Amino acid sequence: MADTALMTPLFNWLKDRAAGVLLHPTALLGPHGIGTLNGQAVRFLDLLQVAGMKYWQVCPLGPTGYGDSPYQCFSSFAGNPYLIDLHELVTHGLLDWADLGALSALPADRVDFGGVYQHKWPLLLRASERYEEAGAPPLFGDFEAFRKRHAGWLEAYAFFRALKDRHGGRPWWEWPETLRSYEGALGTSLRAELSVAVHAHVFTQYVFFGQWARLRQAAATRGIGIIGDIPIFVAADSADTWANPELFELDPKTGKPLAVAGVPPDYFAADGQLWGNPLYRWDRHAQDGYAWWIRRLQATFALCDVLRIDHFRGFDEFWRIPYPAETARNGAWTAGPGLDFFRAVQAALPDARIIAEDLGMLSPSVVELREATGLPGMAVLQFAFGDEPTNLYLPHNLVPNSVIYPGTHDNDTTLGWYAGTDEKTRDHVRRYLRISGQEIGWDFIRASYGAVSRLAVIPFQDILNLGSDARFNAPGKPAGNWQWRCSTGQIEGLFRETAPYLATLGEMTGR
Repeated sequence: MADTALMTPLFNWLKDRAAGVLLHPTALLGPHGIGTLNGQAVRFLDLLQVAGMKYWQVCPLGPTGYGDSPYQCFSSFAGNPYLIDLHELVTHGLLDWADLGALSALPADRVDFGGVYQHKWPLLLRASERYEEAGAPPLFGDFEAFRKRHAGWLEAYAFFRALKDRHGGRPWWEWPETLRSYEGALGTSLRAELSVAVHAHVFTQYVFFGQWARLRQAAATRGIGIIGDIPIFVAADSADTWANPELFELDPKTGKPLAVAGVPPDYFAADGQLWGNPLYRWDRHAQDGYAWWIRRLQATFALCDVLRIDHFRGFDEFWRIPYPAETARNGAWTAGPGLDFFRAVQAALPDARIIAEDLGMLSPSVVELREATGLPGMAVLQFAFGDEPTNLYLPHNLVPNSVIYPGTHDNDTTLGWYAGTDEKTRDHVRRYLRISGQEIGWDFIRASYGAVSRLAVIPFQDILNLGSDARFNAPGKPAGNWQWRCSTGQIEGLFRETAPYLATLGEMTGR
């Protein structure tokens, strides 16, 4: 890749300074156990507008399964039905107010995903049946037109979910052999037998996309863009692998992975990280110009204005772990598609605005690839301190074409991080930023706003000045992630002083 330094970058979109906030919609307000695409989401946009922010960053919006992680979805193309606002279905006569009682009894301060699944899915199925009985009125445009427009992924996804329900939620490689691929399943009678369930999953996507499009338009009218997010890899148990097995390293007999993704042992994890995602057959993708990836990106950009791609390093080289494995120790770095992939993306999506998640230890070739693409990388202030002045995340080492965060969805809140780190690191923070440490959350916000990075994105928990109990995700923690939610009082309390202060801070720092 030595020649990449002489090339004109493929993308050059991050030209203006701006600020944004990081908050996944599940953490928003709502009466039914989880944040939804309702009026409270619009109220959150009002807050961002008053604060002078130009972006709202979310985690992946796909349908989650076991573990509830938005980074392990049943589809790279579908939306999460948990986010549907059921009140609207009541107003259209598809549900009754009394139907919502069990959901209203769920906790308000956290997401009980099990309770949401148990009570929300039957209501969505009931709404789907009533919608069909009513003759499919155009709630969000013509239903059949929506179905045809998304047929390239929607039919396989809906059939996959119906089959998964039929088999008690078991992964697709544990189904009968004739059902272990979309092509094989279409040759059975089950497609007709499961037509009601298939329709229900199509209907939930119709409602999700309709409600999301309206929320995105509300953001646009307030001058706010949506920053979406996708992981580089897909879940093993997904419609993506089931419908396109030839694109992944899968055993053609069993459907199980031949090798899986992860990262090797390092200072933070003695055994490395075993993610378990199937790997791509990049040679197959290259043969048709990365058509599946292009469709994936196009579908995601239909939901957002900017897109963060997780684990950018995997496009340069990825850690290939033969399957099965108990740890990530026995793997090997394997070449990814490199710049050829991004040339194809640029040709198909010349105006794509992408952020490269390039955190962690980076080889020179990864840096060269990012610079050749022109994509802005990420910097996390929590990773900057306690080390040498050459630390790339220290503000004096940053570059304009980057996005700075106090922390990400995987980090503790800034207050929690500062309280839990060692005194050497805290001393470095205080001396570097010339602060007392008594307002560390806001000190990191001010440092992010003042940094040379053109885009600063602040986790909403830091704006609320919350501690570790508001942490959204702790990688490696088996349960309890993704559950935190904000309250009505927390959002409303920011309008009076905090939001105007952020607007002033943005004016002073050119954001």
